[in-house]
Amino acid sequence: MIKDDDFKNIIQLDSELNQIQDFDLLLERILYESRKVVHADAGSIYITVPTEQGEEGTEKLSIKYSQNDTVQKILPAGQKMIYSIFSVPINEKSISGYCALNKTPINVPDMYNIPAEAPYKFNSNYDMITGYKTVSSLTIPLVATDKKLMGVIQVLNAKDTDEKIITFTKDDEIILTHFATSATMVLQRAFMTRKMILKMIRMSELRDPKETGTHVNRVAGYAVDIYDRWTYHKNIPVKERDTFRDLLKMSAMLHDIGKVAISDTILQKPARFTPEEYLIMQNHTVYGASLFDDANTSMDFLAKEIALTHHENWDGTGYPGWINPNTGVIEKADQDGKPLGKKGEEIPLGGRIVAIADVFDALCSKRVYKEPWSESEVLDEMRKLSGTKFDPELIECFFEILTNIKHTQSTYPEAG
Repeated sequence: MIKDDDFKNIIQLDSELNQIQDFDLLLERILYESRKVVHADAGSIYITVPTEQGEEGTEKLSIKYSQNDTVQKILPAGQKMIYSIFSVPINEKSISGYCALNKTPINVPDMYNIPAEAPYKFNSNYDMITGYKTVSSLTIPLVATDKKLMGVIQVLNAKDTDEKIITFTKDDEIILTHFATSATMVLQRAFMTRKMILKMIRMSELRDPKETGTHVNRVAGYAVDIYDRWTYHKNIPVKERDTFRDLLKMSAMLHDIGKVAISDTILQKPARFTPEEYLIMQNHTVYGASLFDDANTSMDFLAKEIALTHHENWDGTGYPGWINPNTGVIEKADQDGKPLGKKGEEIPLGGRIVAIADVFDALCSKRVYKEPWSESEVLDEMRKLSGTKFDPELIECFFEILTNIKHTQSTYPEAG
């Protein structure tokens, strides 16, 4: 029998999920809470994405997050689990595909003993690779109010109070279906927010070919990875961490939005800038911050900070320095009247983090004036810039979670 406390917990979760604005972080939290509400040891969450030419159908399922408590326990403290990125056709051949196609829950007591007459099969290759045995599974569709499929949640290996693997019950199916319905409504709102942000970035992309959606997604992903490691060392309270990382993910995506105000002659120049052009280009930080001159939300304030300060250097040699982006007034100047650069912790945390993420991605990427650097060259340069360009403490965090950085990098590859 379903306990009243179960539904009370879901109502409380609805309120907490509504506070998360970033689409990706919301997916991660939905998966975590889905596992928690039915006591699942592991699970994955998929979203629907368009198929590519030659693939079956118009949409497929793409894995976004995977979690596994058993695997997580054997990792070093503070380290995140790495998982495979793959897509699944929406058809009857796989459990998740069948669930998506028919928009119906699938409860499998034993993945290795699926009835022969079932249209779907279990691919045990992942179990063989990881050494983790999947037994029970419960797969629930994420269906929006307009009946559009947004994705699928799949939780694995229900556990009892003695940590013994058991099957998911009918009550588990009811609870998770109810939670998925509520979560999907919140997910729709976050999806629209993400679409608006990507449209703003698309404006930049039309002006600056380097400012791609994959670039900003990588930079934002790296930023959250670095921040998570920093909070681990600083013992930041979970609520404070989750609130800031949510804002950081979205704000980091807008770090170069000020480039929309830079001349095409400079933005699209197929060569390095002259010193004069470089000075003009530096103004994109001020222009970007000025777009948030009426900042009245936490995200607006953080986006403004990051846009303004992500090119400041730890040693004070960066730009634009102490200048008010709304008025253009220089707040601190050198003997020649030029703005002094912000340095050390005068640079806001968000700006210091995005500086690392942005430079790393730029060095790894091809530009009209350069080929991508090799991994060893990039890492040597990042280490070399510690204490001059980068906050030494944050660059150490970057190197500690390099495996996660590479995983984020592979999640958002450049097209072609």
